[in-house]
Amino acid sequence: MGKITGFMEFKRETHRYQPVKERIKHYREFLVPLTKEELETQGARCMDCGTPFCHFSCPLHNIIPDFNDHVYHGRWEQALEALLDTNNFPEFTGRVCPAPCESGCVLGIIKPQVAIKSIEYSIIEHAYANGIMKPTPPLERTGKKVAVIGSGPSGLAAADQLNKAGHTVTVYERADRIGGLLRYGIPDFKMGKDIIQRAVAKMEAEGVTFVTNANVGVSLPAKTVRDANDAVALACGSTIPRDLPMPGRDAKGVYFAMDFLRQSNKRVAGDVIPKKDEILATGKHVVVIGGGDTGSDCVGTSIRHGAVSVTQIELLPKPPAHRTQETAWPAHPGPKMFSTSSSQEEGCERDWSVLTKEFVKDAQGRVTEIRCVRLEWEDVVKFKYREIPGSEFALKADLVFLAMGFLYTDPKGLLQELEVEKDARGNVNAGPDYQTNVPGVFTCGDMRRGQSLVVWAISEGREMAREVDKYLMGVSRLASKNRSFCQIP
Repeated sequence: MGKITGFMEFKRETHRYQPVKERIKHYREFLVPLTKEELETQGARCMDCGTPFCHFSCPLHNIIPDFNDHVYHGRWEQALEALLDTNNFPEFTGRVCPAPCESGCVLGIIKPQVAIKSIEYSIIEHAYANGIMKPTPPLERTGKKVAVIGSGPSGLAAADQLNKAGHTVTVYERADRIGGLLRYGIPDFKMGKDIIQRAVAKMEAEGVTFVTNANVGVSLPAKTVRDANDAVALACGSTIPRDLPMPGRDAKGVYFAMDFLRQSNKRVAGDVIPKKDEILATGKHVVVIGGGDTGSDCVGTSIRHGAVSVTQIELLPKPPAHRTQETAWPAHPGPKMFSTSSSQEEGCERDWSVLTKEFVKDAQGRVTEIRCVRLEWEDVVKFKYREIPGSEFALKADLVFLAMGFLYTDPKGLLQELEVEKDARGNVNAGPDYQTNVPGVFTCGDMRRGQSLVVWAISEGREMAREVDKYLMGVSRLASKNRSFCQIP
């Protein structure tokens, strides 16, 4: 687990970023990796802590002390094996995961925690750069066919696992390119789309088939897909955004965040956007409603467009800068502790405890400002607040992006045709075996648990794949929460 005295000898170092003035001029990734020697030093900081809370804090249960130790000793191929045992796509999590593993790091109680995310990123990139990552098709096929609907992180993880088990897997994606949220929800400057293509190419070489422009339940009957396969796995994500119904909501210039991000990513990919449909922040005052990751992505994208100003407002109060009793170690604080994203660092005004009251329109119906009021919170847990009298104010706004999260998967089309049951929140209902009320139809990811992290989506895809394999074969060699493949006991 690293060098015994390493945590006392070495300081935490993580990947650096290009200067703001340079990176806002392009849409490429701007992370500056540590050197191989620097990373091996960081691996040395991992403690012999007895109970590795980092392992349990990770939704994938990555075997973190093992790959840290391998990196410290320069055993990069062994580090890769340990990492891939539990994580199908460390190239995704190494870029966009908020690293709950680091929140659980024991060293973090008294010192800056081990740079786990930087090490994870570097292991997989070292493997690709040195030709270690090669296609490994299964040695034999089971004769069973599985359709995976949705190619986001949960769908890709499920497809990869099911293919490893020897099943013939076809992934259906309604968009024109593979990747789901990874492709059209996360800006290129946070994760280049060549990273997705690299993973997809490897999976194709291993036998997975990908079908794009296939909106199952709309352009392609769900019955056709179901009849052609022995099992169907639903991994369509949480797609209905939370709206903000209020006076002036129909104003031109008020958009859901994903409409903006999707279009921007398509433009970066070389697609031509019809002028009448363009959503451009160039020369405009932008207001982002919602303080999470999606809102942050709107901030960074607007800045790269050349917005005059970007303001991000949040309904909840400003969180504390340090852990509290509520977020005591080893809990992952998430939004309950103050943090600043790389996009917010690039030039963004932020405000908290702000309630939007009205979108103001001009004679042409375009938004010109939003009227707000400040809040005094009585109980955040019970969501009790009051408006502060006399605190009303207005924000100039030529563009407003609603980034307040997602509710559930679109109930029409696919779900309607399959007649799957939904829970009280509108998510697809499934038992502990990830199977819906329709025999042979399974679900995972945001579609099952509601909107969450990419790392949780991958975990869900892996867990569901094991249950699908068990359904098809009676027993599964796909292990749960430990290894990607193991022998039947």
